Amino acid sequence: MNLMEKTFSDLKAKGETALIPFISVGDPDPETTVDIIVELERAGADVLELGVPYSDPLADGPVIQRASERALVRQITIESCIDTARKARERGVNMPFVLFTYYNPVLQTGLDRFFGLLQEAGISGLIIPDLPFEESEEVLRLADQANILLVPLVAPTSSSRISMILSRARGFVYCVSSLGVTGERSAFHQNVDEFIQSVKAQTKLPVVVGFGISNREQAERFAKICDGVVVGSAIVRKIEESLPLLENEATKEQGLLQIRDFVAQLKIKN
Repeated sequence: MNLMEKTFSDLKAKGETALIPFISVGDPDPETTVDIIVELERAGADVLELGVPYSDPLADGPVIQRASERALVRQITIESCIDTARKARERGVNMPFVLFTYYNPVLQTGLDRFFGLLQEAGISGLIIPDLPFEESEEVLRLADQANILLVPLVAPTSSSRISMILSRARGFVYCVSSLGVTGERSAFHQNVDEFIQSVKAQTKLPVVVGFGISNREQAERFAKICDGVVVGSAIVRKIEESLPLLENEATKEQGLLQIRDFVAQLKIKN
């Protein structure tokens, strides 16, 4: 059983909802990213999405775009992101990692080499938001061979395609709660609850919700109807706000603690 599958199984047995933070790897630098990952697990994170910085993102809102720009200045690549996961494992981090990347860096790395690197780094899952279902067969085949779970995104506008997308789903199903790019929101798609229930009715996989969840109240709202909540932009913004502390060795621990405290209050104990 893949580590991510075991994690969701264990959480279900305890009646808990997974807390899934998203971070931009390399923001503010790879070494600090490893420190942040350690603190996220201490804060109660169950699964972690590792965002690969990309210069031309389709799904990322302004907060994550700024984080990507800061990382790209340091020449962070998909390979250095994978290496960051490996270093976090060496620091004793046990939670499953899901790499969130666009398809072009994967192609540039070479599919066979890419999946070999994921295996070596102990990465459990993969999300490629710009990989269409119709073009995913080869990636899915190699992912299955490597025991890497290819997680699909489904949106409220996917209604006629949901069953088709779910037929190749692995690990969990990522439901997009809002249309457009990532970012903190005060409101979600008006039919989001019906959408989530529709997806749950068509799969036995855990169903996770993300895009816009940014505080405890919103996390509690979705924890009642799904198996996991993804919090991205709000955490990336907290990292951005903590940069003056993180970039000074004398105050770095204080900055890391601010991030950990923010994430800890997002963990819903049922």
